[in-house]
Amino acid sequence: MRADRVFAYGAAAGLLGDLLLGDPRRGHPVAAFGRAAAAVEGVLWRDSRGRGALHTGVCVGGTVALGALAARQVRSSPAASVALTAAATWAVVGGTSLAREARAVGQALEDGDVEAARARLPHLCGRDSQALDADGIARAVVESVAENTSDAVVGALVWGAAAGVPGLLGFRAVNTLDAMVGHKSPRYLRFGWASARLDDVVGAPGARLTAALAAAAGPDPRGAVRAWRDDAGRHPSPNAGPVEASFAGALGVRLGGTLSYGGRVEHRPVLNGGGRPVTVPDIGRAVRLSRRVGWLALGVGAAARLLARGRGR
Repeated sequence: MRADRVFAYGAAAGLLGDLLLGDPRRGHPVAAFGRAAAAVEGVLWRDSRGRGALHTGVCVGGTVALGALAARQVRSSPAASVALTAAATWAVVGGTSLAREARAVGQALEDGDVEAARARLPHLCGRDSQALDADGIARAVVESVAENTSDAVVGALVWGAAAGVPGLLGFRAVNTLDAMVGHKSPRYLRFGWASARLDDVVGAPGARLTAALAAAAGPDPRGAVRAWRDDAGRHPSPNAGPVEASFAGALGVRLGGTLSYGGRVEHRPVLNGGGRPVTVPDIGRAVRLSRRVGWLALGVGAAARLLARGRGR
Protein backbone atom coordinates (compact mmCIF):
# COMPACT_ATOMS: atom_id res chain seq x y z
CA MET A 1 0.00 0.00 0.00
CA ARG A 2 1.26 3.47 -0.86
CA ALA A 3 2.57 5.64 1.97
CA ASP A 4 -0.03 8.35 1.36
CA ARG A 5 -2.84 5.84 1.81
CA VAL A 6 -1.22 4.37 4.91
CA PHE A 7 -1.20 7.82 6.48
CA ALA A 8 -4.73 8.71 5.36
CA TYR A 9 -6.31 5.45 6.55
CA GLY A 10 -4.25 5.19 9.70
CA ALA A 11 -4.66 8.81 10.79
CA ALA A 12 -8.41 8.71 10.09
CA ALA A 13 -8.71 5.54 12.19
CA GLY A 14 -6.67 7.16 14.95
CA LEU A 15 -8.87 10.26 14.98
CA LEU A 16 -11.96 8.05 15.10
CA GLY A 17 -10.41 6.15 17.99
CA ASP A 18 -9.83 9.43 19.82
CA LEU A 19 -13.40 10.52 19.07
CA LEU A 20 -14.91 7.26 20.36
CA LEU A 21 -12.53 6.38 23.17
CA GLY A 22 -10.69 9.54 24.18
CA ASP A 23 -7.35 9.18 25.90
CA PRO A 24 -6.47 5.87 27.57
CA ARG A 25 -7.25 6.02 31.28
CA ARG A 26 -4.15 4.10 32.28
CA GLY A 27 -0.74 3.64 30.75
CA HIS A 28 -0.95 6.65 28.43
CA PRO A 29 2.15 6.68 26.18
CA VAL A 30 2.56 10.43 26.66
CA ALA A 31 2.65 9.94 30.43
CA ALA A 32 5.26 7.21 29.96
CA PHE A 33 7.33 9.60 27.87
CA GLY A 34 7.00 12.21 30.59
CA ARG A 35 8.34 9.83 33.21
CA ALA A 36 11.24 8.85 30.99
CA ALA A 37 12.04 12.50 30.22
CA ALA A 38 11.97 13.33 33.92
CA ALA A 39 14.38 10.47 34.62
CA VAL A 40 16.76 11.74 31.92
CA GLU A 41 16.48 15.22 33.38
CA GLY A 42 17.47 13.88 36.78
CA VAL A 43 20.71 12.63 35.28
CA LEU A 44 21.51 15.53 32.95
CA TRP A 45 20.22 18.63 34.70
CA ARG A 46 22.60 21.52 35.07
CA ASP A 47 21.81 25.20 34.91
CA SER A 48 23.05 25.50 31.32
CA ARG A 49 21.68 25.64 27.80
CA GLY A 50 24.11 22.97 26.66
CA ARG A 51 22.78 20.39 29.10
CA GLY A 52 19.24 21.36 28.19
CA ALA A 53 19.99 20.86 24.50
CA LEU A 54 21.44 17.45 25.28
CA HIS A 55 18.31 16.57 27.27
CA THR A 56 16.13 17.64 24.35
CA GLY A 57 18.21 15.67 21.87
CA VAL A 58 18.14 12.49 23.93
CA CYS A 59 14.39 12.62 24.60
CA VAL A 60 13.19 13.73 21.19
CA GLY A 61 15.81 11.82 19.21
CA GLY A 62 15.10 8.64 21.13
CA THR A 63 11.37 8.96 20.49
CA VAL A 64 11.81 9.59 16.77
CA ALA A 65 14.22 6.65 16.51
CA LEU A 66 11.72 4.40 18.28
CA GLY A 67 8.98 5.46 15.87
CA ALA A 68 11.25 4.89 12.87
CA LEU A 69 12.21 1.44 14.12
CA ALA A 70 8.58 0.46 14.68
CA ALA A 71 7.59 1.71 11.21
CA ARG A 72 10.46 -0.19 9.64
CA GLN A 73 9.42 -3.42 11.35
CA VAL A 74 5.92 -3.34 9.84
CA ARG A 75 6.54 -1.70 6.47
CA SER A 76 6.17 -5.00 4.58
CA SER A 77 2.59 -5.34 5.86
CA PRO A 78 0.09 -2.66 4.74
CA ALA A 79 -2.41 -3.66 7.42
CA ALA A 80 0.20 -3.49 10.17
CA SER A 81 1.45 -0.14 8.87
CA VAL A 82 -2.06 1.30 8.96
CA ALA A 83 -2.61 -0.14 12.44
CA LEU A 84 0.65 1.36 13.72
CA THR A 85 -0.22 4.77 12.25
CA ALA A 86 -3.68 4.56 13.80
CA ALA A 87 -2.27 3.65 17.21
CA ALA A 88 0.32 6.43 17.04
CA THR A 89 -2.30 8.98 16.00
CA TRP A 90 -4.65 7.92 18.78
CA ALA A 91 -1.81 8.13 21.29
CA VAL A 92 -0.65 11.63 20.37
CA VAL A 93 -3.85 13.55 19.56
CA GLY A 94 -6.06 14.83 22.34
CA GLY A 95 -9.07 16.43 20.69
CA THR A 96 -11.67 14.47 22.65
CA SER A 97 -10.08 15.16 26.03
CA LEU A 98 -9.81 18.83 25.10
CA ALA A 99 -13.48 18.99 24.14
CA ARG A 100 -14.56 17.02 27.22
CA GLU A 101 -12.74 19.29 29.66
CA ALA A 102 -13.90 22.46 27.91
CA ARG A 103 -17.51 21.31 27.96
CA ALA A 104 -17.26 20.29 31.62
CA VAL A 105 -16.19 23.82 32.55
CA GLY A 106 -18.91 25.23 30.31
CA GLN A 107 -21.57 23.04 31.91
CA ALA A 108 -20.52 24.16 35.41
CA LEU A 109 -20.79 27.78 34.29
CA GLU A 110 -24.20 27.17 32.74
CA ASP A 111 -25.31 25.64 36.04
CA GLY A 112 -24.13 28.75 37.87
CA ASP A 113 -21.47 26.84 39.78
CA VAL A 114 -18.48 29.13 39.32
CA GLU A 115 -16.50 27.34 42.03
CA ALA A 116 -16.81 24.02 40.22
CA ALA A 117 -15.70 25.72 37.00
CA ARG A 118 -12.69 27.20 38.77
CA ALA A 119 -11.77 23.79 40.14
CA ARG A 120 -11.99 22.21 36.68
CA LEU A 121 -10.12 24.91 34.74
CA PRO A 122 -6.61 23.66 35.67
CA HIS A 123 -7.35 20.51 33.64
CA LEU A 124 -7.21 22.78 30.58
CA CYS A 125 -4.65 25.48 31.34
CA GLY A 126 -2.38 26.87 34.02
CA ARG A 127 -4.35 30.04 34.77
CA ASP A 128 -4.91 31.20 38.33
CA SER A 129 -8.63 30.49 38.29
CA GLN A 130 -9.55 31.90 41.71
CA ALA A 131 -9.29 35.47 40.43
CA LEU A 132 -11.59 34.83 37.45
CA ASP A 133 -15.31 35.45 37.19
CA ALA A 134 -17.58 33.39 34.93
CA ASP A 135 -16.79 35.36 31.77
CA GLY A 136 -13.06 35.30 32.57
CA ILE A 137 -13.19 31.55 32.92
CA ALA A 138 -15.07 31.25 29.63
CA ARG A 139 -12.43 33.37 27.90
CA ALA A 140 -9.65 31.19 29.31
CA VAL A 141 -11.41 28.08 28.02
CA VAL A 142 -11.86 29.48 24.51
CA GLU A 143 -8.20 30.54 24.39
CA SER A 144 -7.12 27.09 25.58
CA VAL A 145 -9.33 25.33 23.02
CA ALA A 146 -7.83 27.47 20.26
CA GLU A 147 -4.21 26.92 21.27
CA ASN A 148 -4.61 23.21 21.96
CA THR A 149 -6.36 22.60 18.66
CA SER A 150 -2.93 23.27 17.19
CA ASP A 151 -0.85 21.62 19.91
CA ALA A 152 -3.01 18.56 20.52
CA VAL A 153 -4.39 17.81 17.06
CA VAL A 154 -3.30 19.74 13.98
CA GLY A 155 0.42 19.93 14.71
CA ALA A 156 0.63 16.17 15.15
CA LEU A 157 -1.25 15.57 11.88
CA VAL A 158 1.04 17.95 10.01
CA TRP A 159 4.15 16.08 11.14
CA GLY A 160 2.46 12.74 10.62
CA ALA A 161 1.76 13.72 7.02
CA ALA A 162 5.36 14.87 6.62
CA ALA A 163 7.19 12.01 8.34
CA GLY A 164 4.75 9.24 9.24
CA VAL A 165 4.88 7.59 12.65
CA PRO A 166 8.25 9.17 13.60
CA GLY A 167 6.75 12.57 12.84
CA LEU A 168 3.66 11.91 14.97
CA LEU A 169 5.68 10.71 17.95
CA GLY A 170 8.39 13.32 17.54
CA PHE A 171 5.92 16.20 17.53
CA ARG A 172 4.26 14.98 20.70
CA ALA A 173 7.65 14.51 22.36
CA VAL A 174 8.67 18.08 21.55
CA ASN A 175 5.34 19.50 22.71
CA THR A 176 5.36 17.51 25.94
CA LEU A 177 8.96 18.40 26.70
CA ASP A 178 8.19 22.09 26.23
CA ALA A 179 5.35 21.80 28.74
CA MET A 180 7.70 20.12 31.21
CA VAL A 181 10.81 22.31 31.00
CA GLY A 182 10.13 25.10 28.49
CA HIS A 183 8.75 27.66 30.94
CA LYS A 184 10.85 30.50 32.30
CA SER A 185 11.18 29.42 35.92
CA PRO A 186 14.56 29.78 37.69
CA ARG A 187 15.24 26.06 37.24
CA TYR A 188 14.40 25.95 33.53
CA LEU A 189 15.30 29.40 32.23
CA ARG A 190 18.50 28.03 30.65
CA PHE A 191 17.96 24.27 30.83
CA GLY A 192 14.60 24.51 29.07
CA TRP A 193 15.68 27.00 26.41
CA ALA A 194 16.36 24.38 23.71
CA SER A 195 13.03 22.62 24.28
CA ALA A 196 11.12 25.91 24.10
CA ARG A 197 12.85 27.04 20.91
CA LEU A 198 12.42 23.64 19.25
CA ASP A 199 8.72 23.70 20.14
CA ASP A 200 8.39 27.12 18.49
CA VAL A 201 9.96 25.78 15.29
CA VAL A 202 8.14 22.46 15.19
CA GLY A 203 4.81 24.02 16.12
CA ALA A 204 4.91 26.76 13.49
CA PRO A 205 3.45 24.81 10.52
CA GLY A 206 0.58 23.39 12.56
CA ALA A 207 -0.24 26.77 14.08
CA ARG A 208 -0.47 28.46 10.68
CA LEU A 209 -2.57 25.64 9.27
CA THR A 210 -4.85 25.79 12.31
CA ALA A 211 -5.32 29.53 11.85
CA ALA A 212 -6.06 29.09 8.14
CA LEU A 213 -8.54 26.28 8.72
CA ALA A 214 -10.27 28.20 11.54
CA ALA A 215 -10.77 31.03 9.08
CA ALA A 216 -12.07 28.65 6.42
CA ALA A 217 -14.37 26.67 8.74
CA GLY A 218 -15.53 29.42 11.11
CA PRO A 219 -18.69 31.51 10.89
CA ASP A 220 -16.76 34.70 10.01
CA PRO A 221 -13.85 33.96 7.63
CA ARG A 222 -13.12 37.61 6.93
CA GLY A 223 -13.05 38.44 10.62
CA ALA A 224 -10.66 35.57 11.25
CA VAL A 225 -8.26 36.66 8.52
CA ARG A 226 -8.41 40.28 9.67
CA ALA A 227 -7.69 39.42 13.31
CA TRP A 228 -4.89 37.04 12.29
CA ARG A 229 -3.31 39.69 10.09
CA ASP A 230 -3.66 42.59 12.53
CA ASP A 231 -3.19 41.02 15.96
CA ALA A 232 -1.32 37.70 15.82
CA GLY A 233 2.12 39.32 15.83
CA ARG A 234 1.35 41.17 19.05
CA HIS A 235 0.95 37.95 21.03
CA PRO A 236 4.05 36.88 23.02
CA SER A 237 3.89 33.37 21.53
CA PRO A 238 4.72 33.10 17.82
CA ASN A 239 2.42 30.10 17.48
CA ALA A 240 -0.42 30.80 19.91
CA GLY A 241 -0.84 34.28 18.40
CA PRO A 242 -2.07 33.23 14.93
CA VAL A 243 -4.30 30.50 16.36
CA GLU A 244 -5.97 32.56 19.07
CA ALA A 245 -6.37 35.59 16.81
CA SER A 246 -7.97 33.51 14.06
CA PHE A 247 -10.34 31.79 16.48
CA ALA A 248 -11.25 35.17 17.99
CA GLY A 249 -12.08 36.64 14.60
CA ALA A 250 -13.92 33.54 13.41
CA LEU A 251 -16.11 33.48 16.52
CA GLY A 252 -16.53 37.26 16.69
CA VAL A 253 -15.15 37.47 20.24
CA ARG A 254 -12.38 39.37 21.97
CA LEU A 255 -9.51 37.36 23.46
CA GLY A 256 -6.34 38.30 25.32
CA GLY A 257 -5.98 40.96 28.00
CA THR A 258 -4.93 40.59 31.63
CA LEU A 259 -4.34 37.10 33.02
CA SER A 260 -2.42 35.43 35.82
CA TYR A 261 -0.11 32.40 35.79
CA GLY A 262 1.38 31.04 39.00
CA GLY A 263 0.78 34.32 40.80
CA ARG A 264 2.42 36.32 37.99
CA VAL A 265 0.12 38.84 36.28
CA GLU A 266 0.52 39.30 32.52
CA HIS A 267 -1.06 42.00 30.39
CA ARG A 268 -1.37 40.49 26.95
CA PRO A 269 -2.53 42.36 23.85
CA VAL A 270 -6.20 42.14 23.00
CA LEU A 271 -6.96 39.98 19.97
CA ASN A 272 -9.83 41.02 17.70
CA GLY A 273 -10.50 44.17 19.69
CA GLY A 274 -13.67 44.87 17.74
CA GLY A 275 -15.27 41.63 18.92
CA ARG A 276 -17.59 41.19 21.87
CA PRO A 277 -16.54 39.73 25.24
CA VAL A 278 -16.57 35.94 25.52
CA THR A 279 -19.64 34.42 27.12
CA VAL A 280 -20.37 30.85 28.24
CA PRO A 281 -22.10 29.70 24.99
CA ASP A 282 -18.90 30.56 23.09
CA ILE A 283 -17.21 27.55 24.71
CA GLY A 284 -19.42 25.17 22.74
CA ARG A 285 -18.89 27.19 19.57
CA ALA A 286 -15.11 27.02 20.03
CA VAL A 287 -15.23 23.25 20.59
CA ARG A 288 -17.26 22.70 17.43
CA LEU A 289 -14.87 24.85 15.44
CA SER A 290 -11.93 22.91 16.89
CA ARG A 291 -13.50 19.64 15.76
CA ARG A 292 -14.02 20.90 12.23
CA VAL A 293 -10.46 22.18 12.05
CA GLY A 294 -9.08 18.80 13.18
CA TRP A 295 -10.86 16.82 10.48
CA LEU A 296 -10.00 19.38 7.83
CA ALA A 297 -6.34 19.12 8.87
CA LEU A 298 -6.49 15.38 8.23
CA GLY A 299 -7.81 16.06 4.74
CA VAL A 300 -5.11 18.62 4.05
CA GLY A 301 -2.41 16.24 5.29
CA ALA A 302 -3.66 13.36 3.15
CA ALA A 303 -3.94 15.62 0.09
CA ALA A 304 -0.42 16.93 0.65
CA ARG A 305 0.97 13.38 0.78
CA LEU A 306 -0.85 12.51 -2.44
CA LEU A 307 0.40 15.66 -4.16
CA ALA A 308 3.97 15.03 -3.03
CA ARG A 309 3.82 11.49 -4.38
CA GLY A 310 2.52 12.75 -7.72
CA ARG A 311 5.36 15.24 -8.04
CA GLY A 312 7.91 12.61 -7.13
CA ARG A 313 7.05 10.43 -10.10
